[in-house]
Amino acid sequence: MALRLFLSTLALLLATTGAAFSEPKRVLLLHSFTRDFDASNAIAKSIREELTKRSANPIDFSELSLVTARYADSEEQPFVEYLRALFSKRRLDLVITTGAPAADFIRRHRQELFTTVPALFSALERRRVAPEHLSGRDAAVAIHNVYPRIIENILEVLPKTTNVTMILGNSPIERFWTEQLKVEFQPFEKRVAFTWTNDMSLEDMLKHISALPPESTIFFGLMSIDAVGVSHEESEVFARVRAAANAPIFSYIDLYFGQGLVGGPLSRVGDIGELTAGVALGMLDGRAPTGDRLSSTEFGAPKFDWRELQRWNISESRLPRGSEVYFREPGMWERHRIEVSAGIAALLLQTGIISLLLVERRRRSTAEEEAGNRRRELIRLNRVTTANVLSSSIAHELNQPLGAILSNAEAAQMLLEANPPDLTQIGEILGDIVRDDQRAGEIIVGLRNLLNNKAISDLQPCDMNDTVRDVARIISPEATRRGVVLRTMLAPEPLLVRSDPIHLQQVMLNLVMNGMDAMDDVPSRQNLTIRTRRREHSDAVEVAISDSGNGIPEKDLANIFDAFVTTKPQGTGLGLPIARTIVESYGGEIWAENRQRGAVFSFRLPLVKVA
Repeated sequence: MALRLFLSTLALLLATTGAAFSEPKRVLLLHSFTRDFDASNAIAKSIREELTKRSANPIDFSELSLVTARYADSEEQPFVEYLRALFSKRRLDLVITTGAPAADFIRRHRQELFTTVPALFSALERRRVAPEHLSGRDAAVAIHNVYPRIIENILEVLPKTTNVTMILGNSPIERFWTEQLKVEFQPFEKRVAFTWTNDMSLEDMLKHISALPPESTIFFGLMSIDAVGVSHEESEVFARVRAAANAPIFSYIDLYFGQGLVGGPLSRVGDIGELTAGVALGMLDGRAPTGDRLSSTEFGAPKFDWRELQRWNISESRLPRGSEVYFREPGMWERHRIEVSAGIAALLLQTGIISLLLVERRRRSTAEEEAGNRRRELIRLNRVTTANVLSSSIAHELNQPLGAILSNAEAAQMLLEANPPDLTQIGEILGDIVRDDQRAGEIIVGLRNLLNNKAISDLQPCDMNDTVRDVARIISPEATRRGVVLRTMLAPEPLLVRSDPIHLQQVMLNLVMNGMDAMDDVPSRQNLTIRTRRREHSDAVEVAISDSGNGIPEKDLANIFDAFVTTKPQGTGLGLPIARTIVESYGGEIWAENRQRGAVFSFRLPLVKVA
């Protein structure tokens, strides 16, 4: 039993040691172009990574490039001699080629180079290899590109396309594909025009694609050497094409997807590498290819670059069914879900608060407007009441100019009957008639303005002295009837205040009528004085209306301007509150005080500065 256990352990140890010290598998990767050629390098990288990851044995890679593939007249024999010398004493387990030129090179020189070494031809177009080209120990992984599908994709996502510019170089393989694609694209020539650039230098090519007409697109194929024989690295060419192009760019392989290609059905580098590595592993294990030794990859599901769709204004609704969209920038909601939710909640809360405040503001504005309308109507009614009190005086004052007009008219009639008429005297009489008529008109206009001024008119500078004169003219008949001596003491200079003159007249009429009412029971001489002046050291105008009555009872003096407070038996208690409302609305103040005999009512308004 112990012996059996020892032998088992020894066998396991030997097996492990043998695996650890087994020789690596040697693989030659032969590129059709230089290793810096992006397509070859990307496919080779994918193959190396897959083989290294999946192989149970270490793999020693050698990589070389068939630089002669770019030129039709290149001499291959020196490179054959180089390979023979390089691998004469180094055993190879597998040769893997990338691209058709490298595969053709190996087939041509198989007997000289690798007679017994199996070969795997990868990353060449399927039409470039046939099963009969493969020996019993060879296999191929081809790319099956259905190029018309690319044009169909262009016309599907950009149906208004009228021109397709083909980016192709002038190497032998690129000339081959130019002729192949011209044949395959013939069915589309009735719908679009194709522009071929294989006969242009790179600079002319870039200049051409920078000035393409509207509704143009670009197909990027192969570009290793231009028409003037200058070789180029394809990645640099694509970057310059991307920078110069004024139209969207499409291609047949996803090599530059994410760097400027719009997208569509594309051959995928990763698929080619995976399939090649799977076939290569079987060949490295010594298994000869069986069955169909030619396998191939096809276009993957259409994929598109979201950034290019946005750049060229291509709607996602036009993409083929099953398309995949990459590089989509996350929206505000995806990037800041919590912040946006909090912001929306705060916004809704603010909106609700603002809405409530607006409703309350509207209600308040409506209430203020209604209160203002009522206040203005009350002021008007007060003016009507004042006018009713003054109606007899006004009628008496109108009788004077009307009576004078009648007398002058009768005198004029008598003078006209004389022979000859005294025209000079008649002219004087007519002048008196015109003057008396104007006087009557002024009285009527003043009364009408007093009664009909319902709304607050545009404020304008007016002279307080002129307003006092107008009030004195209106009140004079009533003062004469009551036996009141009315005096005015006006400032020598104009006293301009910004107000409605009718409102100021109403304030003074209220105060004057209160003063005359206060002197009704005074048997001695009744005096009423209206005085205006400019306050010293102040930009204000002051008006004082004093009477010789009994004064204001002390109990009423503090609240004399409150509504419904009156000292008269028939008073309404509205005149003085209205006067205070008007004065304060113009930024002024009003007050009352007793003096040795009688009372004085005063108000003050801001003076308008004259520039």
